[in-house]
Amino acid sequence: MLLTRASEYALLALDIIRNSEQPLGAEQLAISLSIPKSFLAKILQSLAKADILESKKGAHGGFILIKDASSISIASIIIAAEGKTPAVFDCTQYTTSCPSVAMGSCTISPFLMTFQTKIDTFLHELTLEDIFTS
Repeated sequence: MLLTRASEYALLALDIIRNSEQPLGAEQLAISLSIPKSFLAKILQSLAKADILESKKGAHGGFILIKDASSISIASIIIAAEGKTPAVFDCTQYTTSCPSVAMGSCTISPFLMTFQTKIDTFLHELTLEDIFTS
């Protein structure tokens, strides 16, 4: 599957964070979005490890964007949130198994690879700013 709840929650949290003038904590974000704090906290930490967010410590701590929203690709957000490159099909080049157990002789493999490449390109070109200004 291309996107899971982790990606959805990451995008929703980033939308709130990008519009905030102060750092926002995981608890505050989880309440605003009505989602589990522990799950969101893991996603936010993954986004921080990917240099999308910065985690500020202290009484007025929380998360802030490191870069401008126009320079953060949706692909980088999904990869950080999911922990892997998004694959549209189970048998694309990003997975190690083929459901048909015949990847070498699969007649639709060229189409699937072309389709995956187009999705990859789109997600790398699309930015956080793009999805919230369209």
